[in-house]
Amino acid sequence: MDRNFFKKSLSDILNAVLPVIFAFLLGGVVILLIHENPLEVYKILLLKSFFTPVGLQNTLHYAGPMILTGLAIAVCFKANLYNMGVEGSLIIGAFASGIVGANLPIGSGFLLKSVCILVGVAFAVLYSMSIAYLKIRFRADEMVVSMMLNYALAKAIEYLATNVFRDTGNGYVCTPVIQDQAMYTRIFGRSRLTAFIFIILLVLLVLWIVMKKSKLGYEIKAMGKSFEFAEAMGMRVGRKICILFILSGALAGLAGAGWMMEDQYRYTLDFSGSPGLGWDGMLIALMGGHDPLGIGIAAIFYAGLKIGADNINMYSSVPKEIVSLMQGMIVLFLSVKFICEKKQSFQLWNRLFKKKAGLELCKS
Repeated sequence: MDRNFFKKSLSDILNAVLPVIFAFLLGGVVILLIHENPLEVYKILLLKSFFTPVGLQNTLHYAGPMILTGLAIAVCFKANLYNMGVEGSLIIGAFASGIVGANLPIGSGFLLKSVCILVGVAFAVLYSMSIAYLKIRFRADEMVVSMMLNYALAKAIEYLATNVFRDTGNGYVCTPVIQDQAMYTRIFGRSRLTAFIFIILLVLLVLWIVMKKSKLGYEIKAMGKSFEFAEAMGMRVGRKICILFILSGALAGLAGAGWMMEDQYRYTLDFSGSPGLGWDGMLIALMGGHDPLGIGIAAIFYAGLKIGADNINMYSSVPKEIVSLMQGMIVLFLSVKFICEKKQSFQLWNRLFKKKAGLELCKS
């Protein structure tokens, strides 16, 4: 059992690390083509993001919401539920918490922050529950439903931000700035890191315990194998689907509310960035192998790439789009399972080798 566990762990690590290595190699080729030194560029990328106090703190700051959205993706994907509504849960949680934080007259900072978080999480859970209801009640495909609802929700919130709750004192579309009591202040002067990071780390620890040590974690694995098998074991699959969507929505809503109160302070039409913190969470979950610890590491690395992109643009002549290219290559290579869990071999190499051997046999 220990040997099989070691092999599986090793294959999971290699399947996450190899795409990053290949993406860096291809990025290095592109950097050479524009007559720059890849080693110097990668030195700037990594040193400024991970090996300076301010850079590391900013990396942790930007990794925070991606840790939560990665966990929101993982709890569903692990159970073979393809919830694409994490982005929608994030933006509705952020929007709701921003409106409350700007208008609710509560003098206590702790109480106002708590209310903002609870409201954001509640709206996100309601949105996520609508997807779960359609799947359980009408057997609708959760992937299609969640992607369509994301678009509808984004347009609805865009209308509310543009008309109903717009801050007319600004020249661009945004909601009013939240009150000072609702803001998480920076821990250190120069970096953007706030105390909200401790809430994120606590959630990460709790999810690790749930996924690895609790009954729910084992039930998630059973559902991931087969819904029919889970039902045969006596599980009420419909109820578990509801629980997992609630958990996923709560995590995404917490990410949105936290990002509102620690970084953005108002809702804008590009609040979540491009492609969006929810979609970034999907990549983080894939890189981390849907494991809470792996998601934490992957989110920090991915945030470091985003921080490093600005540093590359500042300290070299290489455009920061090189990092976007590398991110795309990581996504592409993550779709390939290089190492087989059982044989610990390169699957692509095995296929090519067998094909070549078959052609030689036909020729002979």
